[in-house]
Amino acid sequence: MYIVCTEVLEVNTTRVNFRLPEKLVEKADVAAEVSRKNRTEVIKDALREYFEDVEDSEKFKEDVIELYLDDRISFEVLKEFIGRQDAESVRASKNILEQGEELAGELADL
Repeated sequence: MYIVCTEVLEVNTTRVNFRLPEKLVEKADVAAEVSRKNRTEVIKDALREYFEDVEDSEKFKEDVIELYLDDRISFEVLKEFIGRQDAESVRASKNILEQGEELAGELADL
């Protein structure tokens, strides 16, 4: 089944299109009817709950940091997942590592 989720009430929103197994859509529809929400709200709530659970995992945080160190996510995204203070520490460490690599390259060229 093809699902289109849109956010109407929040300011910064993105339309997302994805496929879900019919059984999940049926469950989302039942949950929406019972909770008097629409399907999009039910799916958003489920995603929020998932992120709250997974963000507490140290392994998840380490993996997010690794993505940042590999330049696969921005500092802003890193900050959303691990908090401003920890993200600042990671950014400072990354800068030190990059400076060390530059210095090592310069020394190797001597």
